[in-house]
Amino acid sequence: MPPILEVKNCTMQFSGLTAVKNFSCSLEKGRIYGLIGTNGAGKTTVINMLSGVLKPSSGEILFEGKRIDGLKPNRIARLGIVRTYQNLRLFNKMTVLENVIIGAQIEKPYSIATGILQLPKFGREEKRIREKAMHELEIMGIAQYADSIAGSLPYGLQRRLEIARILAANPKLLLLDEPAAGMNPQESMELVEMIRRIQGEFGLTILLIEHDMKVIMKLCEYIYVMATGEVIAQDVPEAIRKNPQVIAAYLGRAE
Repeated sequence: MPPILEVKNCTMQFSGLTAVKNFSCSLEKGRIYGLIGTNGAGKTTVINMLSGVLKPSSGEILFEGKRIDGLKPNRIARLGIVRTYQNLRLFNKMTVLENVIIGAQIEKPYSIATGILQLPKFGREEKRIREKAMHELEIMGIAQYADSIAGSLPYGLQRRLEIARILAANPKLLLLDEPAAGMNPQESMELVEMIRRIQGEFGLTILLIEHDMKVIMKLCEYIYVMATGEVIAQDVPEAIRKNPQVIAAYLGRAE
């Protein structure tokens, strides 16, 4: 089976500064991958290239066999690649349910005219989208907060809401940028179980950036390690844990 995502020698330069150099990876459908590295290693730049926020200076990105480098973020999202951000990007003054409904809007199958005229198809689809949004909230364990204002939720629940919103967009590849950031150990382990559950239920491919190594080691089947913009190691978690080059990059010395 061909990979769902293939990145070939992608480089990202900013005014002569190379943030990412010759990044390559191959992601198989339905697996969970990790992307780790110290601050400034280039991890978020990679996610920005994959999601269309940045166009690579060189190289190719193929999703389901088709080139996507250079496409706008909305086009890439419609193809099935969706992401979270390091900093929460919720509509804090809207309800929890409304936030998820917005995520589901990406697949609206009716025209603007249908919406304006309130034709029967509009009503049916709005009902379906609302039910879908509630289902995502149930999966993430926050359905009881559907009518609450998003900004009033504790931080850990807001993280769950963010994931529920992107699930509503029917992703095929989920890019999670530090989803456990700011969580306590118990919340982080609960997040691990939720990610496993949604990966299994939806058959998603997931690429996860995370500084919490317990989260990475428990979740990921294969890990890419970056330092100074380049991949310095890639392997299964146990091998990465023992890799002298990885240890040196994180600790400043080899064990």
